[in-house]
Amino acid sequence: MALKEAGLDSLPGPGAEILSDRVRRLISKGKCGSQEWLDVMHEAHKLNITTSATMMFGHVETITERFEHLVKIREVQSRKPADAKGFIAFIPWTFQDVDTLLAKIRGVHNLTTPEEYIRMIAMSRIMLPNVKNIQASWLTVGKKTAQICLNAGANDFGSIMIEENVVSAAGAPHRFTSKSIQDAIREAGFGPQLRNQQYEFRAMPAVMEEQVITY
Repeated sequence: MALKEAGLDSLPGPGAEILSDRVRRLISKGKCGSQEWLDVMHEAHKLNITTSATMMFGHVETITERFEHLVKIREVQSRKPADAKGFIAFIPWTFQDVDTLLAKIRGVHNLTTPEEYIRMIAMSRIMLPNVKNIQASWLTVGKKTAQICLNAGANDFGSIMIEENVVSAAGAPHRFTSKSIQDAIREAGFGPQLRNQQYEFRAMPAVMEEQVITY
């Protein structure tokens, strides 16, 4: 409440990883448990603080645990106040394994295929009917796969990222500018739409400055 009174109106959704304590003990020891993560999000929703939710998959989790993750997100969203947005977006992304301890010590590597990621987007849309926006992670899967995701349930292509240094350090190689993002959306058969963090539409400037992603 103190943070809200000071101006906080949203929380990011990273850190969800896979909402299974078995998995979290293996890949993110030291982070909060799955229920604590869900409880924080629920309390934020009760204060009408908008949040997002993520899933980082393609490491040690089972298919069942992926589905359990989606069920938990859906259940928390179902308990938000009627006038709250709750989870405004869901963003699944694939484990990036370059120079990670999981790869070096445990021999865990990302073996997900583009087809598997597209299916995850489609299943997210089906299993999360109460989460309005599903975002394709171009940063981790690249342009072509993200474009196909727009036809598989995703309605958000994301945006440029300035000083992103987490998944890029783990091997995510993809780069976009504001113009190339718009071009990619048009190539997929859709019209780009500028929005703010609350997914409220903004008018597209006549000329958008060419912005290069820097890491």
